[in-house]
Amino acid sequence: MRESHKRDEEDTTLTEKRTQNQKRRREKDEERRTDVRRKLQLIHNHMIYYEPLGLASPQAPLVRVQRRSEFMIEEDVDEISSIIFLYLFNCLIADSNSFDAQSFKPDEEEIQKSQFPDGFLFGASTSSYQIEGAYHEDGKSLSNWDVYAHIPGKIEDNETGDVADDHYHRYLEDIELIHSLGMNAYRFSISWARILPDGKLGKVNPRGIIFYNKLIDHLVRKGIEPFVTLNHNDMPYILDARDRGWLSTLLRDEFAHFASICFKSFGDRVKHWITFNEANILVDFTYIQGLYPPARCTPPFGNCSSGNSDVEPLIAMHNILIAHAMAVDIYRRLFQPKQHGFVGIIAQCHWYEPLRDDERDLHAVDRVLAFNAAWVLDPLVYGEYPAEMRQCPRLEMPRFSPKEKELLRGSIDFIGLNHYTTLYAKDCFHSPCPSGGDHAIRGYVNTTGYRDGAAIGELTGVARFFVVPRGMEKIIDYLKQRYNNLPMFVTENGYSSPTPQNELQDWNRIKFHKGYLAFLAKAIRNGADVRGYFIWSLMDNFEWLSGYETKFGIVYVDRNKTLGRTPKLSARWFSSFIRNNSHNEEEISAASSGHSNKNTLFSQLQPKVAEM
Repeated sequence: MRESHKRDEEDTTLTEKRTQNQKRRREKDEERRTDVRRKLQLIHNHMIYYEPLGLASPQAPLVRVQRRSEFMIEEDVDEISSIIFLYLFNCLIADSNSFDAQSFKPDEEEIQKSQFPDGFLFGASTSSYQIEGAYHEDGKSLSNWDVYAHIPGKIEDNETGDVADDHYHRYLEDIELIHSLGMNAYRFSISWARILPDGKLGKVNPRGIIFYNKLIDHLVRKGIEPFVTLNHNDMPYILDARDRGWLSTLLRDEFAHFASICFKSFGDRVKHWITFNEANILVDFTYIQGLYPPARCTPPFGNCSSGNSDVEPLIAMHNILIAHAMAVDIYRRLFQPKQHGFVGIIAQCHWYEPLRDDERDLHAVDRVLAFNAAWVLDPLVYGEYPAEMRQCPRLEMPRFSPKEKELLRGSIDFIGLNHYTTLYAKDCFHSPCPSGGDHAIRGYVNTTGYRDGAAIGELTGVARFFVVPRGMEKIIDYLKQRYNNLPMFVTENGYSSPTPQNELQDWNRIKFHKGYLAFLAKAIRNGADVRGYFIWSLMDNFEWLSGYETKFGIVYVDRNKTLGRTPKLSARWFSSFIRNNSHNEEEISAASSGHSNKNTLFSQLQPKVAEM
């Protein structure tokens, strides 16, 4: 009996231990399952991409660790373990760039080329000083930027555009690249100093004409529509030095003459002309902040040797607008009847949101939009400056004569908008503001990318450029309403990474363009007459004050060796998108990995319209 009782006690103890062990195992299993769910949810939320070990090529395909459905959680442990192993293993070699889940909501619509109208143009943009090089070849004179970039301390790392991307000698290669990517349009600018080295009083440089004729001819031959910008910040240095740039009325005639030479020489093939790129930024950076040549400003905006930040910007913009109208008048009278082209202008068009939820900041949004995009566009549509500027206290706006108003009114056939970001706007008329925002030239508005310490969107490589795709739809709707739905082209939209990254596997740039294209498509569905979209930029180039450090290109340029061009993953994606996401995606994926791969991951990268 004693032994039997002892065995019973041992059995009871064993049973209790077994029960406890089973309970611990169940708890452990539940912890493991919870951990699995957490990690899978993390993967789902952040859409993390990792480069598999062993693929040393910089163009190796990226593997997406996909979220498993809930029923798989209960499946074989080995299945789950393999997923977690893959997740943890690849974390060790993960690229630092993770994707925000907001851009890839599965319940939203995918963006495809088919969502855009027939005949819609997809291309890329560049400018002469930023890519051409050949700064003193074949009869070209020095431009204002050729001189300015050589002043120590003006440009990051004291870089210059003397060689830039050497497009002047590589234009055939670059055109072939544009064609191979499937683009049907290309926007570039003409170097004023290459056509008229000494301005109006000098002779036309025939070798400059020959270069642009060859460039345009090859574009047309490849079925690529040329969009030509006449002024993208540069002009002959002799004019900039003589006339203090756009402060002189003499520059109106100089520009009109230059434009007429271009219309006459290239207008039989060029059907879309742009007089000025970002006239509002040109004036701001030159005469308010003093960052561009001839660098004129006063505190608190900058410390220049001369200038007046409250007055000179108004004079410069006045002359630019009249120069535009004079050039358009020449085109319409002498060239348009036979050439059947169109002329527009480009404004940089940020969108703005009120910093605070009150009437003051709502009015501040109206003012800052008027003091930026509308400053350029209102006179060219309506013949007068925006009412918000004319009624602004202590702002002495120049006046147009009746003849000038007639010349200005209706002098654009289309609007070019360069859109990159959205900022907050704070009223400074009724509220204290940082120095600068409290000036009339800023409309008594301060703009910032932060509210309560939080950024309005993801950071980029440019301090005040944040990723806020919904701003694309909002700024287009604003322009549609304000200008009676004039035809529009998105002439620049691009992304620069905030941190050093793999130069070729630029996933965040792909994400950026998908998000902005999605909201562009939505704006078009809502009735906006937008006819084209140009990525900034075709290739990495001289980014003005940033030199070559800031990179917007979808094509990598090897600045350390031969200036060779290599399409980034974003270029391959854009090419696939233009081809309507066909089987070319597989080719792109295979090309990026160096071998064929039928299980292409591009289908997993489709953009979604999200609340951004």
